[in-house]
Amino acid sequence: MFLGEYKHTIDEKGRMILPACFRDLLQGGAYVSLGFDNNLIVWPINSFEQILAHLSTLSVTDSNTRLLRRMFFSQAARVDFDRTGRILLPQALRSAVNLQENAIIAGVGDTLEIWSEELWAAQEQLIKDGKVNSERFTKLELPIK
Repeated sequence: MFLGEYKHTIDEKGRMILPACFRDLLQGGAYVSLGFDNNLIVWPINSFEQILAHLSTLSVTDSNTRLLRRMFFSQAARVDFDRTGRILLPQALRSAVNLQENAIIAGVGDTLEIWSEELWAAQEQLIKDGKVNSERFTKLELPIK
């Protein structure tokens, strides 16, 4: 499970080190794609392949299916770790979510998210608003009593 929040730098070539605890869970590489919130998502290989399998069952006559497939796959990249534990984030993906020199890596359960510092700060405001969150998340019916 991917947990925690880490700040890392991106070098001039677009390489970024991932924390060792995350690398251990991504042995064999990963996929990076656009996220849904102006961020990047790092997917374990099996999770990404499950999404491919599911999207392949959906009708290509549906415009939302086609758009999701384009968003998901045309902007995705397979990444592997170099000997120092870095991955290369393609320029197109970095540009799409305004990643510059620093990035926030957030573990979100079964995936990682990579955020610009500015956009992560806005997410933190949402995360830390307890009163609003208690109302917002009631509809999700989490199995906690």
